[in-house]
Amino acid sequence: MGRLRTRVVLAVRLLLAAAVPSAASAAPAQDEPPPVWAYPIAAPGTVAPADDGAVRHVAGSEVGYTLTQIRDLFFALDWRPDAHAAMPSIVALGRKPNLRACGSCHRPEGVGGPENASLAGLPADYIKRQIDDYRSGARSTGVPARAHVFRMIAALKELTPDEIEQAAAYYAAIRLPARIKVVESERAPATTIPNWYYTPRAGGATEPLGERIVEVPDDEESFVNRDARVTFTAYVPPGSIARGQKLVAGTEAERVPACAGCHGETLHGTDTIPPIAGRSPSYIVRQLYEFKHGLRHGALAEPMQANTAAMTVGDMTAIASYLATLPP
Repeated sequence: MGRLRTRVVLAVRLLLAAAVPSAASAAPAQDEPPPVWAYPIAAPGTVAPADDGAVRHVAGSEVGYTLTQIRDLFFALDWRPDAHAAMPSIVALGRKPNLRACGSCHRPEGVGGPENASLAGLPADYIKRQIDDYRSGARSTGVPARAHVFRMIAALKELTPDEIEQAAAYYAAIRLPARIKVVESERAPATTIPNWYYTPRAGGATEPLGERIVEVPDDEESFVNRDARVTFTAYVPPGSIARGQKLVAGTEAERVPACAGCHGETLHGTDTIPPIAGRSPSYIVRQLYEFKHGLRHGALAEPMQANTAAMTVGDMTAIASYLATLPP
């Protein structure tokens, strides 16, 4: 009798679950912690190397900067002024104490890094929408310890309407270059976290990759120097690319709708929807997780919340791995 009652209860639960799939899919999974590997944070006590006063240089540039200048987030150092249009004032210079220059972290060329967004080629309307969402609190981060996100939010709150228009138009007009190599592997370089990113440890040691993505600059010194021409290698689990291609194409549309439905056939976006091809896989994983868990709201966020509701972190990893292989 006890067994029969258990079976009846289970059957009722299954019927109820089938009767209300929309409610189940709309509720974010509160027990799914963020994939900490996608949110690298330097260990407590990490100290950046002191400036030795030397003037640094990068390939293909005649200018030079000291490490102190490179670390000045109120000034967008410009290694190659002739390689892009004239920067609007807000891209080139900030205002102390809070308003950092857009180009200091996102670079004058808009390429950014795995720790932040590549703004180059994003639709101007989308950029403005994200600024509004950050300023209103509709967009946040899955790991509050990532303090640089909140410094950016503080800066965005001080932008004037004209500055927002100028920065959005400037970055929307730039084409993002291809700069990410995706490598499927069971092992990745053993890494350290100097700041908000990974870099290989000296000596060339490796470690099991597991289900992570480990994205590292190919030349850390140039990355520290904020050189926009730095390339990256993203180590991803074996099979991720093929699995991601299928998910992106909608082969499991009951769980993960095809990305082209909103982002365009080539996944290069529209006038209002961002491109997702050729972008940092670490960044893509963070955004998918944050949509699923209600950390991104605002205009046009609802479709992505619905589309990610049934995604696992493994799905996100595969999707991001495949997208990173595409030309931006």
